[in-house]
Amino acid sequence: MATTKDYRIGEFTFPRGWFMIAEASELDTHKPLAVRFFGKDFALYRGRATGKVILLDAYCPHMKTHLAAPNKTSYVIQDGLGTNIEGDAIRCPYHAWRFGPDGKCDDIPYHQGPIPAAACVKSWTVVESLGAVFVWHDPEGGEPEWEHPSLPQWDNPAWVRPKWDHLGVLNQHPQEVIDNICDYGHLSPIHGSTVTRFENEIKGYKATQRQCGGHRTLVAPDGGASPDLHTITTYHGPGVLISDLTGMYEGVMLITNTPVDDGTTKVWHALMVRAPSGSAVATKTDAIEAAHFQEMALTAFVQDIEVWNHKAPCLNGLFIPSDGAFMKARIWYKQFYNPRAKKQDFLDQAEGVYVPRGIAPYTDPKLAA
Repeated sequence: MATTKDYRIGEFTFPRGWFMIAEASELDTHKPLAVRFFGKDFALYRGRATGKVILLDAYCPHMKTHLAAPNKTSYVIQDGLGTNIEGDAIRCPYHAWRFGPDGKCDDIPYHQGPIPAAACVKSWTVVESLGAVFVWHDPEGGEPEWEHPSLPQWDNPAWVRPKWDHLGVLNQHPQEVIDNICDYGHLSPIHGSTVTRFENEIKGYKATQRQCGGHRTLVAPDGGASPDLHTITTYHGPGVLISDLTGMYEGVMLITNTPVDDGTTKVWHALMVRAPSGSAVATKTDAIEAAHFQEMALTAFVQDIEVWNHKAPCLNGLFIPSDGAFMKARIWYKQFYNPRAKKQDFLDQAEGVYVPRGIAPYTDPKLAA
């Protein structure tokens, strides 16, 4: 397992950006969820008063009790009918200190007088979107630099909403996952793609891959939505990949990666699909076909996962011009591990459109028509 320092990425151990930390369906208003990311433990819960999702640092400042660890025996839990969530607040199961959604302690049952200002835990910026919970993580503590992940298709009844595939924790630094955005050379041997056009564009907080060509599994024999697989895939910051694809069906793929500890990464996958029937409102049959297409897309992604699970860290790769813009993408990635004040230094070195040697640049089929 290699760390951020081993990759020489930047000053911070963990990056700045929006990151998925849970599937929304994992939360109800009854029990908090203990989660760990960025080398820290958190208490994640849904407020019973408003339904708002709340993320707090896990440990009570009093005696460092985990606010969200499973507990059935404390009378705080028993008297709360199985939960320590009160309204939008959460109560420590050890001494019953209560913390509001802002992280400030607002009640100590046995204490008379003012509550110390230090009686607080950090409250994090979280949003519920796309059936998931995303947190804004910034080592400098700044406000979000770009909008949280969202899709206009999510509320369109002609699209089938996906389930999230939980792919577990990779024993790899997220750098190994991010490298995929520029990896032209792996598409044929791993995924069965016959790529005819490929390019990358790096601009601001986005790194985009555009490619098209035949594919062994994601294009139907009769052509489907397109005789070729077209994908326009963009990392929106370091943790959220959104890919518009047209092959067997029209879809939007979502892949999220979030650092757990320095050198390990949790990964999720999902795929929205436009109703295969062409209906304005997706039917049950559309949902069945969409689920099958997601399984096929997941199988393709697992081909990457299987390699990542067993490879050594690529600290000094032997890259060739036909591989793709690996080093440009790695420079782009560094902006998230360094102070915002240095961001432009990395963008000045990385921004541009890049085409691997020996392949044609991407052409939008809509523009070509």
